[in-house]
Amino acid sequence: MNDLSAPIAPFTHPKITAKGEARAHVSLQGAKTLWFNTGTLCNIECKNCYIESTPTNDRLVYLSAAEVADYLGQITARNWPVREIGFTGGEPFMNPAFIDMMRVALDAGYEVLVLTNAMRPMMRKRVQAGLLDLNAAYPGMITMRVSLDHFSAALHDAERGAGTYEITLTGMRWLRDNGFKMAVAGRLTHGDSRNGYAGLFRAEGFDIDPNDPAMTVLFPEMDETVEVPEITTACWGILNKSPNDVMCASSRMVVKRKGAKTPVVLACTLLAYDRNFELGETLAEAESDVMLNHRHCAKFCVLGGASCSV
Repeated sequence: MNDLSAPIAPFTHPKITAKGEARAHVSLQGAKTLWFNTGTLCNIECKNCYIESTPTNDRLVYLSAAEVADYLGQITARNWPVREIGFTGGEPFMNPAFIDMMRVALDAGYEVLVLTNAMRPMMRKRVQAGLLDLNAAYPGMITMRVSLDHFSAALHDAERGAGTYEITLTGMRWLRDNGFKMAVAGRLTHGDSRNGYAGLFRAEGFDIDPNDPAMTVLFPEMDETVEVPEITTACWGILNKSPNDVMCASSRMVVKRKGAKTPVVLACTLLAYDRNFELGETLAEAESDVMLNHRHCAKFCVLGGASCSV
């Protein structure tokens, strides 16, 4: 039990800030997106990956198509107004069951959003064949959001490794040529570079709107060492922002931890390892309020204005 007479360090007490003010919280206002983390294994290791995905990080293990189907059933049972199923990782195409997971979601009538680096895991022949089948069977229902950290090779490769820019563009060209809907996720490290992305999209013939924040999504860097203010209930009025605009008002994420028998539901996609944001094993349990008790809540979602959905 917290002793409120003792000094409180920032982001430690679930309901009170270090200054003794009421901490802001967010209520679930009709979930629009249910995310599945397919596993934290990735084919590359980036310098600033918020979830620390690498070729060896299996802290979040592969989900199965059956586990995805179970949660889709819970959506129906709970009458959640979900329209979109999002898949993230790691690199989703590292999961051997990923095409089946996409098919389960599409068969159930949901739009599917896939966060991918569009590199070799996606470009395997078996995976390509599966993607082509799904895109033909469900035209316009799949969006591939490709991680392209910058419109220039130099800055993208500085984050993801030498040569990764061209490999990713090769994957994007394949998606373009085969009629897939694409979006891009980049970084705000070097400023809002929408004009640069616009030039790249024109040159490559990518049908992506650089000025639509849902199609060209630019994220701030996630650095937990950077000091940010705690978000209080008064902040909504000061910032002229509604808690309904924050990601955890409209989405949840399912993960499976290494060694666990069952998946669990988290408040959002950004805090996969923080047990304070683990809401339970079921969607019913995940309907509880989320206290904004993390630096990422402040910097990324409230002050940074970020959103992980379309």
